[in-house]
Amino acid sequence: SPAFLSVMAQDNLSLVLHAKGDLRLENRPIPEPGPNEVLLQMHSVGICGSDVHYWQNGRIGDFVLKKPMVLGHEASGRVAKVGSEVKHLKVGDRVAIEPGVPREMDEFFKTGRYNLSPTIFFCATPPDDGNLCRYYTHSANFCYKLPDNVTFEEGALIEPLSVGIHACRRAGVTLGSTVFVCGAGPIGLVCLLAAKAMGASQVVISDLSEERLLMAKELGADFLLTVKRGDGAQQLAKSVEEMLGTQPHITIECTGVESCIQTAIYATRSGGVVVLVGLGSELATVPLINAAVREVDIRGVFRYCNTWPMAIAMLASGKVNVKPLVTHRFPLEQAVQAFETTRQGLGIKVMLKCDKNDQNP
Repeated sequence: SPAFLSVMAQDNLSLVLHAKGDLRLENRPIPEPGPNEVLLQMHSVGICGSDVHYWQNGRIGDFVLKKPMVLGHEASGRVAKVGSEVKHLKVGDRVAIEPGVPREMDEFFKTGRYNLSPTIFFCATPPDDGNLCRYYTHSANFCYKLPDNVTFEEGALIEPLSVGIHACRRAGVTLGSTVFVCGAGPIGLVCLLAAKAMGASQVVISDLSEERLLMAKELGADFLLTVKRGDGAQQLAKSVEEMLGTQPHITIECTGVESCIQTAIYATRSGGVVVLVGLGSELATVPLINAAVREVDIRGVFRYCNTWPMAIAMLASGKVNVKPLVTHRFPLEQAVQAFETTRQGLGIKVMLKCDKNDQNP
């Protein structure tokens, strides 16, 4: 019957970016998993700032959209079909998806820094399709089984949480570290959560938005610094020191804004570390000599690696609580409205629900 056929056709609703500003919900065929893949029925997918940026600009740095691409990379789902070679997963397993899958065993893969492999597959980074759809195939080795007490939404939030874990690992956060986090958007907040879980004794966090700082307070920030546009970098650095009573060992910069990178360097204690997580323009003028003579190390971060098992353990044990980050939920059918909500900067994390029969967290 026509009704039955239309249900079949509806089966793999996908959110596809065709070009800058051209976002469409369309039906795609349900893919077949390869021998080492699983077919997943998607459940919860978070919207990331990068998804919105591709929609608004059609590119991020050297990654340029040249053909239609499915968006979404913060995701969890249920195994619907298992490839012939897959041993550790079965139909019905609930999994969190690590979106970056290396394509070859290069030196980066061998040394355990596979996130740096130039040929890596990564969901919703051109030309690779993401998983904002009903059905999606992924490498089984990069799907991690969720314990019963970890929800699908928490599973999806492992992706942004991983950025925080990796940033704090690169920064050397340890028992008793004092940390300054610049920016209290989703990434600043997961850096705060990871820093606290990894032993930071005191964390200062800064933002322009009072609403975001209140969320930071709820998540365990010790000090909140409200920034105004045009505040001087050295003055802000002084405010951080006054709040903590000392300069922080570590600053995690999550805005990418030039003045904030300057503040990060000035604020950090001699011998400390600045980690740059936020991405802004390609070039920035920063007090490099100040950092050099004070032996302040400046380290970059590109996504994450080897974080999923640890993140799952942290969530299952209750050591980290990411649940408050989700402020908005939309069914997949309302994806464009969900993207608009994120673009306007409303709330913190917007979650899309891809399973028509299960819209629960």
